[in-house]
Amino acid sequence: MGLFDLARPALFAFSPEKAHGLSIQGLKSGIIPPARLKDDPRLQVPLDSITFSNPVGLAAGYDKNAEVPDAVLSLGFGFTEVGTITPRPQAGNPKPRVFRLTLDKALINRLGFNNEGHAAALARLNARVNTSGIVGVNIGANKDSEDFVADYEKGIDTFYDVASYFTANISSPNTPGLRNLQAGEALEVLLKRVFDRVEENTTRTGKRIPVFLKIAPDLEPAEMDEIAGVVTNSSLSALIVSNTTLDRDTLTERRHANEAGGLSGKPLFEKSTRILAEMYKRVGDQLPLIGVGGVGSAQDAITKIEAGASLVQLYTCMVYAGPCLPSDIVRGLSKHLDNKGIGSINEMIGIKNGDWT
Repeated sequence: MGLFDLARPALFAFSPEKAHGLSIQGLKSGIIPPARLKDDPRLQVPLDSITFSNPVGLAAGYDKNAEVPDAVLSLGFGFTEVGTITPRPQAGNPKPRVFRLTLDKALINRLGFNNEGHAAALARLNARVNTSGIVGVNIGANKDSEDFVADYEKGIDTFYDVASYFTANISSPNTPGLRNLQAGEALEVLLKRVFDRVEENTTRTGKRIPVFLKIAPDLEPAEMDEIAGVVTNSSLSALIVSNTTLDRDTLTERRHANEAGGLSGKPLFEKSTRILAEMYKRVGDQLPLIGVGGVGSAQDAITKIEAGASLVQLYTCMVYAGPCLPSDIVRGLSKHLDNKGIGSINEMIGIKNGDWT
């Protein structure tokens, strides 16, 4: 039994949001020790202009205000993603708004992009501007914005000098109307305006920052076809599959099942992996995919990669497994390569896509 296993009952005595705040404080204080990982060159993943030291990243939603990106990276992650960050500070939805489903190793949240806004996050990221490590910035729109797309443009302009990459989050279920941006024509408009800002900033700085797009798992085949048609004709560098789900069908624990919001964690694994595999079938030879949803072990990461992911991200499963999870997964990936005699993790991408499609 590890230290986190002993601490979990005490941590879970607090509300999910309070426990989250305590974990941020723990990382700030240094009480959570860094992982002792040796670099394994076989785990490197090249994607656009970035080479990831390993394919395991922390998803957006944990470090909403860019408070602890370097402490997060020290846990063994190959990259981390801060946000979602909106132009103006935003309180989010009324509390309680996060619910643990412990039997399912899941969470339901309707946080609503609660964050301190662009200026606060920018100040923190500017303070680490000469520090190594891949830190993506997940940008979103204020709930009361009159022009959602303009908020994404502001995000590009604000963080262009400090972001390793951007993720445009248009798939949270907790901002009314946001998922409408996934529809074909609306998505085309969003991407055109975003990449106009990228072009202007590329001219200004001499460097081009990659942009990823995060989509929902609650998509019908026709919607996936429509998204695929738009993204393969865009300048996107990757597609993140997927955000939280509105589906409750796979839950064992029904106590909070009727709470509004997005479901994350283990119950999302199969659905998100299926959508990942379907999108790989549509765009895999043209656009890398990042698999998110229920990743809680090395085997889960392997399954996502074999279904079509170049990289994976996790968050909710770490709530239940603790801060050693990323380094355990990375070690497990190296061991898998040893056992199978595989020279690079990139050789695994999509090799079992047919199992899911």
